[in-house]
Amino acid sequence: MSPTNFYFNNFEASNEQTVLDDLVVESIKVHGLDMWYMPRTTDTKDEIFTESPISSFNSAYMVPIYIEAVDGFSGDGNFLSRFGLEIRDQMTFTIAVKTFQDDVVAEENDIILTRPREGDLIWFPLPQRLFQIMFVEKFKPFYQLGSLHTWTMRCEFFEYSSEHFNTGITEIDALERKYTADMLQWSVRNEDNDYMITEANNIWMDEAWNVTSPEPWTDNQNIQDESDVFVDFSSNDIFSEGNI
Repeated sequence: MSPTNFYFNNFEASNEQTVLDDLVVESIKVHGLDMWYMPRTTDTKDEIFTESPISSFNSAYMVPIYIEAVDGFSGDGNFLSRFGLEIRDQMTFTIAVKTFQDDVVAEENDIILTRPREGDLIWFPLPQRLFQIMFVEKFKPFYQLGSLHTWTMRCEFFEYSSEHFNTGITEIDALERKYTADMLQWSVRNEDNDYMITEANNIWMDEAWNVTSPEPWTDNQNIQDESDVFVDFSSNDIFSEGNI
């Protein structure tokens, strides 16, 4: 019986693991980019569907992240589907376990974090885009260095869906005001953050709020005018479609 070489005990030597952790962190700092990691907060939870219809992002942490794809975005890219134009850009990011524990876990008190989570966001500053973590690979590389030193995050281009951004980062929080369809974002509140109500029991709205003009192709009036030519849905002729 011949055991492994005890002079190179990578799997049980804690001092060597600490050195390898520091080397991984240093290499990502040299070859990576500073990005913002944003944990997702579940504001409401549907116990039947086990999902949150409303989520918010109340904190952001700048961490060095390594980009694995050096030749651009992966995924299906931009294409026209039955639902319109879809952007399915994907990216693969790598973050050091030590960096995540020191810079994110140690600072985040409201959310229990042990690793990057699916659903959290990463702000990629160069293309000014948000990416959502879809899957976290926990075993890559697979113990080649004796332990797990990195998290590999497979991300997709984030599609805004009325989430709230209160990170304190101006360029990130501005996305909510730009894309939100919630008119309550322009409501007037008191010092207790409650809505101000008029005598007619309506919420006071900021004068800066208005209904923006939709894109011409989203106007259904053209379809309605065209259908009125040959379709008659009046009370006297609801089945013949105007053919009688």
